[in-house]
Amino acid sequence: MITGYLFYSKFCARVFGVEPSAKMPSERLLDGVDYVPLPGWKLFMIQLLNIAGLGPIFGAIMGALFGPVVFIWIVLGSIFIGGAHDYISGMLSLRHDGRSITEVIGFYLGDKIKTMSMIFILILSILVGVVFVKGPAALLTNMTGIENIFWFYMIFTYYVIATVFPIDKIIGKIYPLFAVALLLMASGLVFHIVWSAVPVPELSASNLHNMHAHNSAVFIFPMLFITVACGAISGFHATQSPMMARCITSETQGRPVFYGAMTAEGAIALVWAAAAMAFFGGVPQLNAEMIAHKMDPAWLVNLICVSWLGKAGGVLAVLGVVACPITTGDTAFRSARLILADYFKFDQRPVKNRLMISIPIFIIAFFVTKINFDIIWRYFAWCNQALSVIVLWTCAIYLAGRGRFHWIMSVPAVFMTAVCSTYILIAPEGFKLPPNYSIAAGILTAAVFLILFLTRVKRPAVSSI
Repeated sequence: MITGYLFYSKFCARVFGVEPSAKMPSERLLDGVDYVPLPGWKLFMIQLLNIAGLGPIFGAIMGALFGPVVFIWIVLGSIFIGGAHDYISGMLSLRHDGRSITEVIGFYLGDKIKTMSMIFILILSILVGVVFVKGPAALLTNMTGIENIFWFYMIFTYYVIATVFPIDKIIGKIYPLFAVALLLMASGLVFHIVWSAVPVPELSASNLHNMHAHNSAVFIFPMLFITVACGAISGFHATQSPMMARCITSETQGRPVFYGAMTAEGAIALVWAAAAMAFFGGVPQLNAEMIAHKMDPAWLVNLICVSWLGKAGGVLAVLGVVACPITTGDTAFRSARLILADYFKFDQRPVKNRLMISIPIFIIAFFVTKINFDIIWRYFAWCNQALSVIVLWTCAIYLAGRGRFHWIMSVPAVFMTAVCSTYILIAPEGFKLPPNYSIAAGILTAAVFLILFLTRVKRPAVSSI
């Protein structure tokens, strides 16, 4: 992971073509609300919380059920797919005045795709926000005994404030603290594993296979690549990066902020995957315990932290399973506001303008919390990775249109197209087709996309971007 950041991220930066002397949106469009210059260390911490939340913890634990093969996906995914995806898409937003990813998609794929993407991402953002109201509220009720409705409205009120207030007033002050807690939790687990010589299942020829308890129905391809998203690649990241693109003070910060945060998230996912496999003595035991506890990763997070890190671990576990999802929920709503503001070209400096967009979003979100959308939520993982496919192809078109080495984007785009196409064909919530037909159709779909890309990509009208 470290080597990938030190070398491959530099290669991606050379391919993109960084301009250190270019004036940044935070300087040219300074508004004191969303366009606010922030120091590099704070940008990194905020971006890490923006893209991480519970993703590299819960996703990694669920991925660990497959066995040590998950290590391959987390490492290679973070370096060659997720890191490149986050960096190029974040830099494209930066080059387009920090505009939302829907605006960037529209510039390179057309207005129809832009509108479809906007609707798609808004639904995704509201779902994320809603789940991260209900989830933390339920956890806080279990921990404190205070009624769920109290925590529900407390979190919802915070979301409204964090969405409307200037980014440096709320998010810029508390996010770095929570990011430190997230990193401390992972570092504490590493220290315990090394200090206590905890045996971690290692990747070898003998265990390079599917160890999932339901392996007759859950396949490594494509299921693993959908299960572990935030620790390898996530389309949701591209919706969050524009917030930092509006606060960056030099293009050279893009590499540590966008690629660096993805590397840190991948490292956190590696730690949690290893801890989950080691805690009960192996992958079969992990599967058995998770089945007994209704596949609840929050239970395992709390158990591991308290058992290995003591009281301090308990505090970190609370921060991990409560604060982290909250910090994902508020930026999900904030990104929804920015997407709508960019789409309708609505000035966000006046508070009343921010409220005019935010209030309808929260009204919709409030009613969604009253709906039992467990079945709908099953589609979230697929939708998240499908968004990454759109972003990857957008970035590939940008690079190809400028005669640059587009393969750093087009190869991941082909792979993720195959993953998402296969998943929706084979999954229980999809078309439930036989595995062989689904995999063949998924690969064929990816091949068609690649042929269309290679034969029809054109240079955009604006070549200076």
